[in-house]
Amino acid sequence: MTNFVFNPVETVGLQVAGTEAKFPVRRIYCVGRNYAAHAREMGFDPDREPPFFFCKPNDPDSVVPVGQEPVTIPYPSLTTNYHYEVELVVAIGKAGKDIAIENAAQHIFGYAVGLDMTRRDLQMKMREQGRPWEIGKAFDYSAPIGTLTTLKDAGELNDGKIELLVNGEVRQSSTIKHLIWSVSETIANLSTLFELKAGDLIMTGTPEGVGAVQKGDRLEASIEGLNPITVNIV
Repeated sequence: MTNFVFNPVETVGLQVAGTEAKFPVRRIYCVGRNYAAHAREMGFDPDREPPFFFCKPNDPDSVVPVGQEPVTIPYPSLTTNYHYEVELVVAIGKAGKDIAIENAAQHIFGYAVGLDMTRRDLQMKMREQGRPWEIGKAFDYSAPIGTLTTLKDAGELNDGKIELLVNGEVRQSSTIKHLIWSVSETIANLSTLFELKAGDLIMTGTPEGVGAVQKGDRLEASIEGLNPITVNIV
């Protein structure tokens, strides 16, 4: 056994529907602007240019596993424009590099509902300065993710309603089929940049309707066929 100078960070485990075993999170890749209407609301041309990616931390301070019960996360520091983004999360269960689109589904373990929480003001400031987005995207409690449904149980998700409510009011409502880059295309493209491995997560992008939340707000995120999540902001 390796002797570390202090205890290493514990691996985050996501719940998997139908089993007590948990899915160990290795890396979290995120796709930027993968719905045309969201690209427009952010001021960009939604033409089908190659996807771009950024990452979120995979540590217990950043990933918030959400089961059937609501979870509570704190309003983050140094922002006055804290945004929700509901997303389909794809869990990789089989390693691969330069994966062909037609073989991409073979690498999927399952799917979950996730929230890409964003300090929008800090993200925009970094974007304007040509700097990395980490302070806007990769902070503590920035990735609430629900219980995984396996590919076997869910089937391939190429359609299905995706929705987010704030305090019971619908703010985002679209369908997975509106992804600019489908799940299989995203996996294939990402695998040319990184060797994907079991435990990786891909947050596939958010539809239009993003907006700010305040302390005391209740977020309810859902995707047809998957376990919904509820997150309270304090």
